[in-house]
Formats: sequence, structure tokens, C-alpha cells
Amino acid sequence: MYLGTLFLSTLLLLLSVPIFLVFGIGSSSAAILGLNLPWSTLIQVSFGALTKHVLIAVPLFIFAGMVMLRGGAAKRLVDFATALVGHWPGGLGIAMVIAMGFFAAFCGSILAAITAVGTIMMPKMLEQGYPKPFVIVLAASAALLEALIPPSNAAILFSALTNVPVSQTFAAGVIPGVILLVLMVMVVLIKCRDIRNPIAATTSERWTFFYLALPALLTPFIILGGIYSGIFTPSESAAVAGMWAIFMGFFIYRELTFRSLVLALKETATITAVIFSIIATATFLSVVLTYSQVPQTLVSYFTEMGATHMLFWAALAIICLVLGTFIEIVPVFYLTVPIFAAITLSFNQSLLHLYVVFVAFAGIGMITPPVCVGIYTSASVIQENPAKAFREVPLFVLVGIFYGILMILVPSASTWLPSILR
Repeated sequence: MYLGTLFLSTLLLLLSVPIFLVFGIGSSSAAILGLNLPWSTLIQVSFGALTKHVLIAVPLFIFAGMVMLRGGAAKRLVDFATALVGHWPGGLGIAMVIAMGFFAAFCGSILAAITAVGTIMMPKMLEQGYPKPFVIVLAASAALLEALIPPSNAAILFSALTNVPVSQTFAAGVIPGVILLVLMVMVVLIKCRDIRNPIAATTSERWTFFYLALPALLTPFIILGGIYSGIFTPSESAAVAGMWAIFMGFFIYRELTFRSLVLALKETATITAVIFSIIATATFLSVVLTYSQVPQTLVSYFTEMGATHMLFWAALAIICLVLGTFIEIVPVFYLTVPIFAAITLSFNQSLLHLYVVFVAFAGIGMITPPVCVGIYTSASVIQENPAKAFREVPLFVLVGIFYGILMILVPSASTWLPSILR
């Protein structure tokens, strides 16, 4: 029965059936026909997963990012980053990476970051002579900062699966996010060292752009300051971020209209529906794994074979790389994190360390064909065939693997700040 279910799920995946249907049909077949569970059990578990309070923050942070895109905040951040480093070798590429880091501090959506920052930066880079394939892959790769720098929807989903406090998961991504940002900047400096804007912004212009971007730059202090001071819960901070984004758009930058606000709501609803449909059906798989005692079996297997924690991290890296190539990162979370979490605890390793390592390797799937949703999104911004960008993918994959190995070898990068803020 399980082999039949696996075959059915694989067939549906190869036929490009939406991933939530792959989870739903395959896992429900195993649960009902193989384990003789009633439909009511699946529905109850799915309802419980969707109604976790922490998940309220997901659509609220997406909404905040969409409003900031349409309300002018994203443009001010990009202008400020460009004024700071635009005259460096590869300056516009570095500015895009830094702008992604800024945008990550108030929007948890990777695809929203590509759209918001890429729409402004990518045409400028092409005008200045940056290779189009490199620009596409750089935008897709830099957007992974959204999964690490808080607030992050990836952190929220991880906390929902593992019951780790969201504030701790947010803190775990800060230092790894900064390290990834530095690595991306180094790649641009080396790859685009011959491309530069000879005209540097004056000190006066930089202060002007800083002043204009200041309301947007205050957003992470409002969000994270409210969380760690105990004023807001993560969900409440997401609501405050959305209200602050609306206030900036209407009254500070005055670029937000009621029509664009409605469009932001529609885009938020679309993205949220995709994420939550995957969550709803992915929980069917968790039921099958629980009743089949798969996590317990794998933990026993690892301990009985005398495996070390380093072997586990190596296995996790390979699994995430393979799955990330064929499946988007959200379903990979729900497919593997419950199992990885049990094994991580059996080795007395930190779940926060697991979060960072998992995101590092699974996030590489954003740029690896055939799924590579990050490349498809960034290519659509400049209306280019994504296949033309694939030749630049190996460089960024190597950087991603190096970064992932670094995160494995330096667990304190993910655990030190949470221990200070606990």
C-alpha cells in the first residue's frame, strides 16, 4: 500500500500536479486505505495545523511587504542602498543585495522581496551593463535573506512545526543572515569588479536618501523591539507592521492609493492561499508518519548504527538539496522538519541550529532547475526566458553549499544570539 501511495505521489509530481494535491491525494490514500483512519481524523489534524495562532503572522507580514512595495517604502530603501554603495565595483548588484536585506527586516516573503526590490533594481543593472543571466540569479539568490533575517515566514512555519518560540527562531536567523549577505556581496565584488558607476553620491545626497528611508528603516525596530520587549506577540507585531506600512504609504510617502491597497490585499490573499493549502494537506502526511512511527524508527536507526551528529548533518544537507530541486521550500518544511527535529533532539543538537542549516540547503532549491521558483519569479520581472539564466546557477549553488557547510561547522552562529535574548 505504501509503495503504491509513493508511486501515485511521484506520478502526480512528475505530471506537474499542484503540490498541495500531491500531498492531499497521496497522504490521504495512505491514511485511509493503508491505516484505516477515518476522514474526520485528517480533517481535525489539518484544522488544528491551520488554526495555530502563530500562523496569523504569515499573511500579515506578506501584506506589510506588499503595501511597502506599492506605498513607496521599498523604493526609498533601494535609493538609500544605491547611494551608499552604487559607486563601488559591482555597486548596483551590492545595492540590490543590501536592499534585499533591508526589505527582509519587514517582510517575510521571498517572492515579494524579488518583486519589490527586483522591479526597481534589475532594470537599472541591465542599463549599466550587468549580464542579464547574472542579474536574474543574483536577485533570486539574494532573496533567500528573507528566510533568515527576521521577521521571516520560514521561521514562523518552523516554529509552528517544532513549538520553538518564534522570538527564538527569529533571533537565530540574524547572524546567519548577515553572513549570507556578506558572502553575496563578495560574489558581486569579484564577478562584477569591472562594472561601476564613476559618479558617487555626495554626502549631502546620502543624508537625504537616509532621511527619506528613515521611516522604512524604523520598521524592524518597531517589529523586533516590540517582540523582545514583550509589548507585542509575533502575530501582533505583524499587524502593527501592516498598519505602519499603510501609514507610511498614505501619510509619509503619499504614494499609496486605495486601489493599490486593494491590489496588495489581493496579492496577499493569493500568496497566503498557496501557503495554507500546502499546510492543510501536508498535515495529512504528518498523520501518516505519526501512526507509522517513522520518526521513531529513523531515530532508532541512526542511534543503533552508531551514526554521529556530523553524519546526520551531511545526510540532511543531501536530502534538502535533492528535495529542494524538485519541491518548493514550504512543502519541504512540512515533509521533513518533523522527522529532522526528532533526530536533532536525539543527538542533543539545537533545533535553532537545525532551522538555519535546513534553510541554507533547502533554499538552494530556489535557483536549481527544474522548479527554481526564485529564478522564474526574477526572470518574469524583466520578462526574460529563465532558461537563459541557468548557466549562472552553478556559481551560486557552490556559494550556497559553502555557506551551508559553514553553518554546520559553526552552530554558535545560530544559537548565540537567542541565548542572549532568552
